[in-house]
Amino acid sequence: MSEMASKYNTVLVVGGEGEKCRTVAHSYGFKDVITPGDIIKTDSATTPFRKLTPQEHRDSRERDFSGVVIEAIFVFADSRDWAGDLQIIIDLAMSRGGRLGTLSDTFDEGPPIYFSHNDVVWSAAHENVRLGMGALRGIVEYTFREVTKGKTLTTHAFGKPQIGTFEFATRLLKRWRKNEHGLNAPPNTVYFVGDTPESDIRGTNRFNECAENDWYSILVKTGVYQEGTEPAYKPRVTVDTVLDAVNHGIEREMQRRKDVQAARKPRLTNMPMLSLEDGKGVSEFAVISPAEERELDITV
Repeated sequence: MSEMASKYNTVLVVGGEGEKCRTVAHSYGFKDVITPGDIIKTDSATTPFRKLTPQEHRDSRERDFSGVVIEAIFVFADSRDWAGDLQIIIDLAMSRGGRLGTLSDTFDEGPPIYFSHNDVVWSAAHENVRLGMGALRGIVEYTFREVTKGKTLTTHAFGKPQIGTFEFATRLLKRWRKNEHGLNAPPNTVYFVGDTPESDIRGTNRFNECAENDWYSILVKTGVYQEGTEPAYKPRVTVDTVLDAVNHGIEREMQRRKDVQAARKPRLTNMPMLSLEDGKGVSEFAVISPAEERELDITV
């Protein structure tokens, strides 16, 4: 999302606790960052059933939105108020060019909407999986279609399994390797550890098909994976924890290094046979070992 900072000036950021997402957006380079709290503080009728807490009221920034154009919406983190955030996102999606309080005649003038990932469910302390950002994305698209009598809202998702996320990660790896080690190529193998087959493993396997290097998918059992089931998107290996994944990667690389060294090691093969009948001419012969390059005494 940081690469979008130069494209959009005024943006709405959604999700997370308190002012965290606004702070993150500013750190990415976004200049004018608005939160749902700012909109609710300015006009409390926006969300009839959502009231700001005293802390939220202090943090939120009241402003005159009559001349403000919200150029894009970014859902940075999971929403803490689905109903209120949904209402504001739909208001803007139906607006004239991102202007609050307006209504488009065609319902195709709203700002683009970006979600930081598309996981419908995720694993938490509860015995069943919990709804995630992908579920909110689906609700936004469904609600827009219902209130506009069939219009389609196209939203965008970063994160896994979108190829763009892996391309971005590759660019970062290349930059880090060049700055830290003077290397101009990505690592030969990237070990990608994830706990969700539908996003982590699916995306890694897809990107591996077109990447210039090897992307090795590792599924850990600490997420939505259920013991005894076969995931729809199969990893290269499944382990219990992230530590096990790290150890697997290290062990695999060490074994590969040993295999390479063994392949390069000179071997005493196809050596000429020596005839030492009756010990004649023994002193005229010497055998050179390719491994150590030293004369061997073969005196009989």
